Amino acid sequence: MFICRRLLQLGTLSALLAGCSTTAPTAPNPLAAQPAAASGNAPIRIGPSTPTPGSELPDDAPATLTATGALRPEVRSFVEELAAERQLPLNPMVKALESSRYNATVSRLIAPSAPGKKIWRSWLTYRSRFVEPKRIGWGVDFYNENRDLLNQAAQRFGVPAPIIASIIGVETLYGRNMGNFRVLDALATLAFDYPDPNKPERATMFRGQLADFLTLVMKDKLELETRGSYAGAIGMPQFMPTSVMHYAVDGDDNGHIDLTNNTQDAIMSVGSFLAQHGWQRGLPVFAPVALPSDPTALVDGGLEPKQSWATLSAAGARLQPGASTTGWGSQPLGVVDLVEEARGTAQYRVGTPNFFALTKYNRSYFYATSVADLASEIEARVSR
Repeated sequence: MFICRRLLQLGTLSALLAGCSTTAPTAPNPLAAQPAAASGNAPIRIGPSTPTPGSELPDDAPATLTATGALRPEVRSFVEELAAERQLPLNPMVKALESSRYNATVSRLIAPSAPGKKIWRSWLTYRSRFVEPKRIGWGVDFYNENRDLLNQAAQRFGVPAPIIASIIGVETLYGRNMGNFRVLDALATLAFDYPDPNKPERATMFRGQLADFLTLVMKDKLELETRGSYAGAIGMPQFMPTSVMHYAVDGDDNGHIDLTNNTQDAIMSVGSFLAQHGWQRGLPVFAPVALPSDPTALVDGGLEPKQSWATLSAAGARLQPGASTTGWGSQPLGVVDLVEEARGTAQYRVGTPNFFALTKYNRSYFYATSVADLASEIEARVSR
C-alpha cells in the first residue's frame, strides 16, 4: 500500500500507485496490504531503469523469454540475484519464470489514465459503492457465520470483529471476488513490461513483489498457480506477496497459510496487519468531536495523526453531546476531509490512530472511512 492509482477492480490499487492520502479510488486497491517498507527482504533492484513498454507484446506471449527461448537478460539477472541473496534454488525459479505469460489485460488495467482527463473525487459516490444494502447484508451473514473466528482475532490482535469483516467485505465481497489472474503472470508482466516507461519505480516495486512471490513458492507457502487480482493481490484480504510474507497468519496452525480458501487464516491475517500498523485496542476510529464551521485549515492531508485535542479545542472544536475524552483525549489526532470536488464541499471527521492504521491498508481517506462506516452498519445489525 504505498502509492495511489486510478480505477480498480478486485481488491485495491488506489494508494499503491500514486501516493496521495485523500485521493479516492473508485474501488479498493489490488495492491492492498502492501507495506510501505518491507521489514525483511528488500525489493530486488536490478535490470534496466526503463522497462520495455508492455503494449509491444501480444497477449499470452512468454513474459520473460527472448525469441530464442532463453530468459531475457534482465530476467536472468533478476533470478540469479534473487537465488543468491535469499539462498533459494535457481533452477526451479528459472522454470517458473519460463512458464510465465504476458497478460495484456493486466497491462491495460494498470496503465495510467488518459492525460488531461479530470476525475472528480466524490465521497458520497465512493461510499455508496461499499456501504450499501447488499454488502451490509452479506457482511452480517459473514459475521454470524464466522463469529467465533472474528472474536478470536479481536481478542488476539485488539481489532474489533466488525472492522475485520468490513475490510474483507470491501476488498472481495467476503471472498466472492478474489480475482482469477495467475499471480505469476500478472507480476511478471508488471515487473518486466510495466506499461508506463516513465514510471520505472513501479516496475521496481513489482519486481520486489515477484521476488517475494517466488520466495514464498520456493518455501512451499504459496502455490505457483495461485490466482489473484490483476496486480497480484491474493485471497480474501487481497494481500500482496510482501504482505503475505510479513503479516499473514496461519490461523488454524496447520503449517500452511491459505488466504483464498481458509477463512480463519484470512481473518487472523487482517487482524495481524492492522495490529502491526498501529491499531490500538479499545480506541475508536473517530473521536466524538464537533469541528468548527470551517475546519479546512486543520486538514494536513497526511497519513499520520499530528494534532492534539488541546490544539483542536483551541481552534473551536467541541465534544459532541454526552461524549468525553476518555480513551482518546491524549492520543494524536488528525482532521479528515471527505471531499465533493465538483461541488467544492467536504465532510469532516476527526481520526484517531486507529483511523490512520486503516489508511496503511489503502492510503485513502475514502477507503478507511468506508471500512469504518461499513463496520458500524454490520455491528448494528448482527444477531446478539
